[in-house]
Amino acid sequence: MSMFCYQCEQTSRGTGCTTVGVCGKDDDSARLQDLLVYAAKGIAMYSHQARQLGAKSEGVDRFLIEALFTTVTNVNFDSDNIAEWVNRAAKIREEAKRIYEGACRDKGKEPAKMSGPSIYPLTGSKADLLAAADKIGIERRQESKGADIIGLEELITYGLKGMASYADHAMILGQTDEQVFAFFSESLDFLTSPHTIGELTAMVLKVGEVNLRVMELLDAGNTSAYGHPVPTQVRVDPVKGKAIAVSGHDLKDLEELLKQTEGKGINVYTHGEMLPCHGYPGLKKYKHLVGNYGGAWQDQKKEFDAFPGAILMTTNCIQMPLDSYQSRIFTSGLVEWPGVRHISDRDFSPVIKAALAAPGFAEEGPGKTIMVGFGRNAVLGVADKVIAAVKSGAIKHFFLVGGCDGAKSGRNYYTEFVEKTPKDTVVLTLACGKYRFNKLELGNIGGIPRLLDVGQCNDAYSAIQIALALAKAFDTDVNSLPLSLVLSWYEQKAVCILLTLLNLGIRNIRLGPSLPAFVTPPVLNVLVEKFNIAPIKTAEEDLAAILGR
Repeated sequence: MSMFCYQCEQTSRGTGCTTVGVCGKDDDSARLQDLLVYAAKGIAMYSHQARQLGAKSEGVDRFLIEALFTTVTNVNFDSDNIAEWVNRAAKIREEAKRIYEGACRDKGKEPAKMSGPSIYPLTGSKADLLAAADKIGIERRQESKGADIIGLEELITYGLKGMASYADHAMILGQTDEQVFAFFSESLDFLTSPHTIGELTAMVLKVGEVNLRVMELLDAGNTSAYGHPVPTQVRVDPVKGKAIAVSGHDLKDLEELLKQTEGKGINVYTHGEMLPCHGYPGLKKYKHLVGNYGGAWQDQKKEFDAFPGAILMTTNCIQMPLDSYQSRIFTSGLVEWPGVRHISDRDFSPVIKAALAAPGFAEEGPGKTIMVGFGRNAVLGVADKVIAAVKSGAIKHFFLVGGCDGAKSGRNYYTEFVEKTPKDTVVLTLACGKYRFNKLELGNIGGIPRLLDVGQCNDAYSAIQIALALAKAFDTDVNSLPLSLVLSWYEQKAVCILLTLLNLGIRNIRLGPSLPAFVTPPVLNVLVEKFNIAPIKTAEEDLAAILGR
């Protein structure tokens, strides 16, 4: 049976990739990722029951998070490596089973008779695993449960995948929470039993609720390690000399690379979602962190081909490397691509060696800059000016225009939308969708920049806290603020942020460039009726509807 994947926005024909992913994922990788998620559910069946008896294992908890993150779009494309993950999952499942049965003995209880993913065969050759994967894929489940139920189950699963990415970043920085660990087991176990649409919808919102806590953990990890972001001018053209570009999301990897390149005559550039790193005091102190190179992830083939240095991919967003730079691109963390050298221990000497061997930039650019660093501390630090500007009428409206970028047509909408926002409005942005407009000159209102870059998609917590603080200042709720959310989505991290916003009761969100294929019409109707989610139209139509001007 061939692959079926519809977890990202660019899925083929808007319905599902069935031979090869638009992202570049091959058939074997897709099917084995499905099996790894199924294996995670089996582990969770034991882990969740063990927790009810007071027994747990942080090793099991961490594996569940890493396994889910491994299956996020544009993370792991190496089918052999994913097969290894499945075989590891089999061992972890046995460990979870032992913990559960031991807890039962301690409590004098008879272990429950398990079924489904808790006993499904997970070991053997890659061919054996692929055969096992064919029996548990989405299309097989749709045959027995229907597209609506499976769509909601996948919405929960994709929310959990996105949440796992944030939880993994937080774990790397020493931030964990037992309640978060417990919820991953609870929710994955929940997905192994039949449920009504109402029950599934309730779990969808619970994912959003717990994800807010996960984003809070990640925020604490980032700010405790590197300080709160401060407004910072970032150079966006080259500095003459040897060069390394760091892409992805992982601040720890960037920090370690900066330490190891200090004094070696190598300039380090951020790329993609790493741009906001320039605002952190603990990272910007490195003088050889000289600027940002290029734009969003989907342009990397052209940009990396032209980059005269080494490239380090941290976390997701990798695309199939071109031959022209395959020898000088490296992965770290959970990112894997067949034939690309993986750095597993944060010893970046191979990256440094490749950078020194490459020509570097031969000429200096003119020194063009853009501004980043408007996290919640920076914005709320001038909240009195913002509030005064709203009360005086100088600021009429706020827009949060953010989310994922992507290659699919229709995303020029976000450029046009920001270009057409009136001069008495402010645009907050975060995530790589900002590359559609972050070099526009929008000016300021009484010294407040009209374009405020809040950070990565990982920094959604900051944007939420800004909105909640403004609501408190005006003695109202977020839905009553002069604030509109216009979001773009691509993969599962955007999904879990959306679920968090819905759990907070935020309504009237505009979402694009297209709606998820896994959200069937009946499910969409529920979201429209309860939250008034709307697909984007044109920039002119949406601005007119929002502002009533």
